[in-house]
Amino acid sequence: MSLKEQLFADLKEAMKQKDNILKDTIQMVRAGILQIEKDKKIELEDDGIIEVIIKEIKKCYDVLPDFEKSGRQDLIDEVNRKIVILKSYLPEQLSVEEINEIVLCAIDETGASSMKDMGKVMALVSERTKGRADNKTVSEVVKKALQNNN
Repeated sequence: MSLKEQLFADLKEAMKQKDNILKDTIQMVRAGILQIEKDKKIELEDDGIIEVIIKEIKKCYDVLPDFEKSGRQDLIDEVNRKIVILKSYLPEQLSVEEINEIVLCAIDETGASSMKDMGKVMALVSERTKGRADNKTVSEVVKKALQNNN
């Protein structure tokens, strides 16, 4: 079952269960998918859908500090549930050790020797970890590896 079919099946189930947070979260993702498909006149495959989901997760993390400042625990709980729902559609996440292995291979392949080469390494590692690792974590591992490389 493709990710798009899974989202549709889960949307129907959420509507039957009257789970508004799940329904709204899936509809948000499906709207993002539809927007890209209409704008680019393409049919998104699972990789493209994963990118949409990652963007939605990032949006959720971006609004959390505002809700925390205003003391809105109800909204914080809702956003955290949305994040959990969205992450359930992502492939299994890589461990820090697995990311480190990928980073070390990328450093060898690019011949990176200093922090100036971080962009080259990040580009290669991001391509290999797309949807399976948080870019913030990848960035931290790359920085650490490049600093230890000196």
